[in-house]
Amino acid sequence: MPYRALVTGASAGLGTELARQLAALRVNLVLVARDRARLERLAHVLRSRYLVDVEVLAADLTDPVALDTVATRLADREAPVDILINNAGFGVYAGFEASDIADERRMHELLSWVPLRLAHAAVPGMLERGSGWIMNVASVAAFTPTGTYGAAKSAAVSLSRSLNIRYRRRGVRVTALCPGLLATEFHERMGEDHLPSLPRIAWADTTRVAREGLRALYRGRAVVVSDWRYRLGRIGIAVIPNRLLERLGTADASLDEPR
Repeated sequence: MPYRALVTGASAGLGTELARQLAALRVNLVLVARDRARLERLAHVLRSRYLVDVEVLAADLTDPVALDTVATRLADREAPVDILINNAGFGVYAGFEASDIADERRMHELLSWVPLRLAHAAVPGMLERGSGWIMNVASVAAFTPTGTYGAAKSAAVSLSRSLNIRYRRRGVRVTALCPGLLATEFHERMGEDHLPSLPRIAWADTTRVAREGLRALYRGRAVVVSDWRYRLGRIGIAVIPNRLLERLGTADASLDEPR
């Protein structure tokens, strides 16, 4: 039987591209996001182009009831989900001293608690079947002191490493995909004034990032930084003294990975 993947944040950006590439591999899909209309349009395209089965599950994952609905779908033994992609996310642009604490809480719940909750729902069935894959989309911000967004993403990296170590020998592979800047709607949703003024080379290609992420997931790599320019940056981060890294991190905390 063909595999089935559940992708959160599937209505735009990296989530849409991950769904498209999975469909091209003939993987059936469960698409999750808040905007049902956009999900339905994407589902129609994927069904007609790749001849795969696509379910639409509209849900605001920061709402406990909606989150439980998605978790219940993941735990369904009758129509099992083999691949979980935790991609949904947003950022808080305001500085910590000025941000709305409700926005901070929603962001941390979506980036940290939601991947844990959904993985917790998916893992038991995967272990029973002896196979499964979970991708938590994190960020290169997880490796630098770049504010509360980076703090939440570091939790996703730590969770991925822990689960991969614990369950890989039992057939369940867990990967943290850590992109850099992507040309998606992430910054646009925060307003045009929040778009970083950076040269073209600083922006990673969404298609390549999705492809590298899925390849790393298949191979069972616990953490993958994508693409090449950010892998080079990750090497640099490892050798920069902590005091200098802290100064760089506070210089501009707005360069978080966009999806």
